[in-house]
Amino acid sequence: MSPDEEFPADPTRWLPHRPPFLLLDVIDEVEAGQRAVGRWHLTGEEWFFAGHFPGRPTTPGVLLVESLAQCGGVAVLADPRYAGRLPLFGGVERARFRRQVVPGDTVTLTTEMTRLSARAGRGHGVATVAGELAAEADLLFVVVDLT
Repeated sequence: MSPDEEFPADPTRWLPHRPPFLLLDVIDEVEAGQRAVGRWHLTGEEWFFAGHFPGRPTTPGVLLVESLAQCGGVAVLADPRYAGRLPLFGGVERARFRRQVVPGDTVTLTTEMTRLSARAGRGHGVATVAGELAAEADLLFVVVDLT
């Protein structure tokens, strides 16, 4: 990452994900191979709110974990060692959900890599809304070639 990188940045610069499964709106910080910080603003128009739950829309916890993983994917893919590769879930440990995330909320996502090798890694993600902890999890992943 060059020091003159402009933020906020479009997460599709690093990630192959696209709507409706891109769960990040902007990336605010990247330390290649170490950490990334991004945001996901929930408008209420997202595809999952209609059925989760009618009359009381709530972001599914599994999608909060996926958004943390996507943020971590930015940290990994920003590292030139992983160009042309893809981090895939290997597991989720110690996931905790502390607060509902509802339409109108902006989730700040921070994922830090705690271990990273040529073929796999581990990270810890924290999702907050207005400074309140919404979710956190340890994320395990493998890195594969795109071809």
